Amino acid sequence: MADDTDTDEFEEMRARAVEAMEGDDVRSMYVGLIREDGTKEYYFGNAVDEAELRETAADQLGVMTRVLAAQSASTVEEVAELAVERAESMDLRP
Repeated sequence: MADDTDTDEFEEMRARAVEAMEGDDVRSMYVGLIREDGTKEYYFGNAVDEAELRETAADQLGVMTRVLAAQSASTVEEVAELAVERAESMDLRP
């Protein structure tokens, strides 16, 4: 369970993310939400052409994988392997 420090850090990060997404120079954004009841939502938008989309998506995944590995004391490979397993079992719709 999160303590007050974790909650404060989470709220600060949420505010920073909202502010960053309002910038005029944002070309790609991904927001993934997991609610208390386990419901998963995602928002993924790009202002890139189709030829750039694969690279942009790979950059998004790379950033997320690196951050999650660092914060969970796991390796990038461990996080990526678990993510592949989860992705294959999800039935997400925008």
